Amino acid sequence: MLVLTCPYCGITAEETEFKPGGEAHLKRFGPGSSDADYESYMFNRKNPRGVHFERWRHAYGCGKWFLAARDTVTLEVFGTYRAQTTTPPADLVATIAQKRPDWEGV
Repeated sequence: MLVLTCPYCGITAEETEFKPGGEAHLKRFGPGSSDADYESYMFNRKNPRGVHFERWRHAYGCGKWFLAARDTVTLEVFGTYRAQTTTPPADLVATIAQKRPDWEGV
């Protein structure tokens, strides 16, 4: 079971208190975008074996969305951070790189 910490209210709880929201850091395409860009945004998602960045909502707490980095194989959670962050924080990336030397990065 995953144990996540909400970066807003600081509550650490099991995943049943949170709701998953899919892949993090997706580039959204608006009006005037090509059909290929829109199709890619709507239907193409990464499904890596290893480190993955995801969106989560603290459903039974503060209700806010946040982002988490975890390993899809071991379920290890490397850290969480606020949803308004456009790229993973440097200290989180360094932690992942230290624990997973073969990781290719963001």
